[in-house]
Amino acid sequence: MTPDPTVLNVARRRTDLARAADGTADVLVVGGGITGVGAALDAASRGLRVVLIEAEDLAFGTSRFSSKLVHGGLRYLATGDVATAWESALERHLLMTTIAPHLIRPLAQLLPFSPGVALRQRAAGAVGMGLGDLLRMRARTPRTVLPAPRLVSGRTAHRLAPALDPLGLRGGMLSYDGQLVDDARLVATVARTAACLGARILTRVRAIELRGDGATAEDAMSGERLEIKARAVINATGVWAGSLDGAISVRPSRGTHIVLDASDLGSPTAALTIPHERSISRYVFALPQQHGRVIVGLTDEDAPGPVPTVAQPTEPEIAFLLSTLNRVLAVPVRRDQVRGAFAGLRPLVDSGADATSDVSRRHLVVSSDAGFVTVLGGKLTTYRRMAEDAVDLAVSSRQLSAPSSRTASLRLVERTVAGGEPLDEITGLTRADVEFAVRSEGAMTAEDVLDRRTRVGLVDADRERCRPAVEELVERTLADLH
Repeated sequence: MTPDPTVLNVARRRTDLARAADGTADVLVVGGGITGVGAALDAASRGLRVVLIEAEDLAFGTSRFSSKLVHGGLRYLATGDVATAWESALERHLLMTTIAPHLIRPLAQLLPFSPGVALRQRAAGAVGMGLGDLLRMRARTPRTVLPAPRLVSGRTAHRLAPALDPLGLRGGMLSYDGQLVDDARLVATVARTAACLGARILTRVRAIELRGDGATAEDAMSGERLEIKARAVINATGVWAGSLDGAISVRPSRGTHIVLDASDLGSPTAALTIPHERSISRYVFALPQQHGRVIVGLTDEDAPGPVPTVAQPTEPEIAFLLSTLNRVLAVPVRRDQVRGAFAGLRPLVDSGADATSDVSRRHLVVSSDAGFVTVLGGKLTTYRRMAEDAVDLAVSSRQLSAPSSRTASLRLVERTVAGGEPLDEITGLTRADVEFAVRSEGAMTAEDVLDRRTRVGLVDADRERCRPAVEELVERTLADLH
């Protein structure tokens, strides 16, 4: 029987690691977040031999801590950054119609005309949504994928978001954007698609030093040092990029979300879009998720100093999110109703702006003095374009022979998990979910499964409840693969 080429697991890792150490890749990608796996897929789709190394696990860093939106850039329009908004709208179109329609769904988003939302904010939001729809039309995204924005009555607004305070509610503006089933799942699926085209995806292999012709790396599983040779190297390590390329100035920005029970908000069927007080360009979103959860976010805080392995939300940020949300609710959400919180670090290019909220979300792709390419900035929605630009520069600067990118028309592989015995009723986690994560998505530990293949770990109580059964099943499945 022919092995499934999309499978990532410890057995394939063992084989691919040995081959990566013995041969010479056309392109070595460092970093297993969405930009790194996107670059691996772009290069592999051009027929290049690709190796990707990641110090921890797929989606270990910023990529799993997004708002899980594939959006057209309402905020960028509000700040006059039309170029970024257009790029976002175009990439959203490709993702929702061609690349990953099986991983993204349309999400209704409501800007409530509540007393806590000023007339100026209502007008700016409505105009922004209208301009966003013009970009949708220019990108040729059909209305069957993203319906047109429209004004709705107070009754309709309250039906979509039952927790809204009906007193003074004068309807709202309803628009649509893309919502990922899960951001970490997108990363794993892009990695599996790259693997299907021959890329060697190696997690728990840490880059020690990068050069134009390869890297010195260490296998975290064995402690062994290895030299990986390559004709071109791409540094896609996000907030850690500066540790490998001293010429790059990264300005991390912390974005925090909180997790609520959907029932505490009346089980909304639309996301809430709530402007920051006195702002027409910054918003807090309350976004319905799977399994009866809502995530509320996000913040944009300078995070100077050493980059932590995993960023931590702060109490002031949690208080800010609750106070912003509560401005439009009939019954305020209390701190003790917060089920979980998470934070990620945006890898912004330091432009010298006073605040990180003023730093452009455009990406940067540059050649280092050592001869490798570094890609930095951007956002999840535009990962494909960032990857294309990085590979284009790697190909041209290192004089590789390769065709142009074809990822704009390349659909990601399916994720088919047979229904199985439930392990946890509250989160919907099944035995089949865990086995698929280990057998096909490269998971090696219970943490990989709980935090980066499923999102059980977003709520600490859920993680601890599920951990014993997941640990046992991961151990058994790994033993099967060895």
